[in-house]
Amino acid sequence: MERKMVDNPAHVIKNRDIFKLSPFKELTMTQLELKAKILEVCEEHIDDDETFVFMVQGEAGVGKSVVLSSVFNSIQELAADKNSSLHNTKNYLLVNHSEMLKTYKNIAANVKFLKKNNFDKPTSFINKQKRTAEKADIVLVDEAHLLLSRADAFNGFNEDNQLEEIIRHSKVVIVVYDEKQVLKLKSYWDKNRLKKIVSGYQREEPYVLREQFRMNAGDDVIDWIDNFVEKRIGKLPEDELYDFKIYDSAKEMHDAIVEKNEEYGLSRVVSTFDYEHKKDGEQYYIREDNLEIPWNSTDTKNTWAEKPETIKEAGSIYTIQGFDLNYVGVILGPSVTYDEQNDCLKIITEKYSDTEAFRGKDGIEDVERAKEQIILNSINVLMKRGIKGLYIFASDEELRKRLLEL
Repeated sequence: MERKMVDNPAHVIKNRDIFKLSPFKELTMTQLELKAKILEVCEEHIDDDETFVFMVQGEAGVGKSVVLSSVFNSIQELAADKNSSLHNTKNYLLVNHSEMLKTYKNIAANVKFLKKNNFDKPTSFINKQKRTAEKADIVLVDEAHLLLSRADAFNGFNEDNQLEEIIRHSKVVIVVYDEKQVLKLKSYWDKNRLKKIVSGYQREEPYVLREQFRMNAGDDVIDWIDNFVEKRIGKLPEDELYDFKIYDSAKEMHDAIVEKNEEYGLSRVVSTFDYEHKKDGEQYYIREDNLEIPWNSTDTKNTWAEKPETIKEAGSIYTIQGFDLNYVGVILGPSVTYDEQNDCLKIITEKYSDTEAFRGKDGIEDVERAKEQIILNSINVLMKRGIKGLYIFASDEELRKRLLEL
């Protein structure tokens, strides 16, 4: 008798984003504790007269989305259980990130209690709820740092603030966010802004997830990145378990990533948004020394990094935020420079090509500082993608020289 073997080797399956966000993925003790807490909050407050908001805070790579995926599956199981206080509840998971939404919908297609229409973008959820004039029961918001904090006609959102609207149209709201991942002025969040909106609905302090799960790196590497995105440049740490390198040539870095991709899969080059890239169907390139590489292509069904041909492209923060890579090669573009006098980073906001990121500055006190923060946040997001390794190439010659010395 012929036996059917699994087509894909284990590392290929493990590299799939739906595997990484699977609701059946084993959780750590800390993650299980958070999951139990969220379920308890939902059961306890589902019949409250007032909306109840529960906040979860965690930096890149601490497994926020994994917990959320698992929680949402359990909530939907309870919604189907006649003996549960959550029986028949109408619940949603929202994320303002097209690539993440694709992953969640792909998971829903393969899991018994999940349906694709339980997953949505905030704007379309808000507009639907306004039409039906009903409150949703439990709404989980992933990547809440991407919510709009002002009206945005381009995206069909006409109210003042997406978080306010979600709260208005829901009974229990679970908000998962990281203020270090804010990437646009029109979704500019800091502690005070968040506090102002949720203070009336929140009865407990935010739950903070701290354990780093994505990167197999020790504290020294994580601290180095954290310092770097606060403009401090330190000596490069050595880590036996984590491959951390600075490159003198963008081409050599790309070649190294191609090699790692052949060995482990899911290795890509990404870049700060310092090179022109328009959504007009044309091909735009990043050109650095002898490397010429096109910006990422997007399609509606598949996650960018999972398509084998994208090894020949460079990803942006918008394609890669929230996802894992095995190895990441980061191009720091012309906006990221070196201040020799103070031996620190100097950000030149005029050189950042993401014009969309700087739209909508009303209500922001120090716009220049906010712009700089967005660029630093984007570096943080890019550098914390790699499970096994991080390679860096700096376009600015002085910065490159300084990093190589270290």
